[in-house]
Amino acid sequence: MTTVYERRAAPAVAPPARRSPAGAVLALLWAGAAAVLALWWADTGSVVGTAGWLTGAGRIAGLLCGYACAVLVGLMARVPVLERRVGSDRVARWHAMAGRYTVTLLLAHIGLILAGYAAQDGASLWHETVTVVLDYPEMLKATAGTVILLAVGVTSARAVRRRTSYEFWYYVHLLTYAAVFLTFGHQLALGNDFNGNTPATAAWYALYLGVAALVLWFRILAPVRLNLRHRLRVESVHREAPGVWSVVVRGRRLDELGAQAGQFFRWRFLGEGMGWTSTPYSLSAPPRRDRMRITVKALGDHSAAVALLRPGTRVWAEGPYGSLTVERQTSPKVLLIGGGVGITPLRALFETLPGEVTLLYRARTVEDLALGGELEALARWRGARVHYLLNGPEGQRPRITAESLRAAVPDLAAHDVYLCGPHGLARELYGELRAAGVPDRRIHHESFEL
Repeated sequence: MTTVYERRAAPAVAPPARRSPAGAVLALLWAGAAAVLALWWADTGSVVGTAGWLTGAGRIAGLLCGYACAVLVGLMARVPVLERRVGSDRVARWHAMAGRYTVTLLLAHIGLILAGYAAQDGASLWHETVTVVLDYPEMLKATAGTVILLAVGVTSARAVRRRTSYEFWYYVHLLTYAAVFLTFGHQLALGNDFNGNTPATAAWYALYLGVAALVLWFRILAPVRLNLRHRLRVESVHREAPGVWSVVVRGRRLDELGAQAGQFFRWRFLGEGMGWTSTPYSLSAPPRRDRMRITVKALGDHSAAVALLRPGTRVWAEGPYGSLTVERQTSPKVLLIGGGVGITPLRALFETLPGEVTLLYRARTVEDLALGGELEALARWRGARVHYLLNGPEGQRPRITAESLRAAVPDLAAHDVYLCGPHGLARELYGELRAAGVPDRRIHHESFEL
């Protein structure tokens, strides 16, 4: 089903696309890891015997694990230059990768150090473990922190994550801060590379205190300032489609937030038992001076409770986050592809992106086309094209291929493409878009699966 309107109006020309600093950030992170290895190299003489090699490898793993812990927490700090320029989804992937590195290095550090100490002392591995945990300074706290980090790692595994609620995962994940705090002391107390090395110790303190400052400012003080200043409350709640609701939030001087179409906030509704969880929802309309709107599909406890919100409910928000904005646009022609509730940020972009815009909306049935009336009205105003991809009468799902995309958008390779929807759909579409000739630099996607 396709709707095409004669072109009548369009927003202004797009600003020049801003280059992502992702490459520079990754280079800086890897340079830090190289500096950690250099610290070990400079402090280590000859390595002799099995015990020496095991202990040396354990020291390397421990140093890199300590560095990875700082990186892990830094990526959780929601630093604006990362969240808005690099992209929240990419930062989340980096954080997940850093988590896997941290757990792997932690296990390697424990196993190698204990094996090296046991070989050196001629003791059993169990005896050496008990001795280290009970007799070495700071090790009881470090052991508690290790248990917490391993628990966070287990609950973050994909197989476990699919079987747990977002709320459970969120609160377990917050224990990472406690784990890093508990394990910090033993790094300096037992780390041979820091004993008597004042510059290295000062640099380690600077690394951890700097990361702590980022967390304190961007996760605590900045949100407090935002919410005290803008005083957000629920204005109204509207049903858009089966299980899909829009929430209009009113506040003061919201234009000062600098939010853009395509971005999202993390929302905490202080009512209806929802105040304990902060959940990301995209803006489904361009932000105004005194109000913002989100559109939510009931996929969990928090999102299902959105329908029960009452006007006047206090709202705690953090943001704006995300880089799926006009700043990624490089061409005057744009294709937006949304699946399910992924239409929400694209609905805001459909109104505001300059140039020639085409929208492809994937849904199961006509009833599931959330915000469809608004999209039709915007298409009439812009003279834009809207393509709907719906399941067949027996529920069969139409496949989106490179050929069907080129048929719908003949000059597809000249378009910027914005994707938003389930991760699997986005991955499938990315392959078809590349097969259709769209350059990688023109495919823009953010996935909010956590």
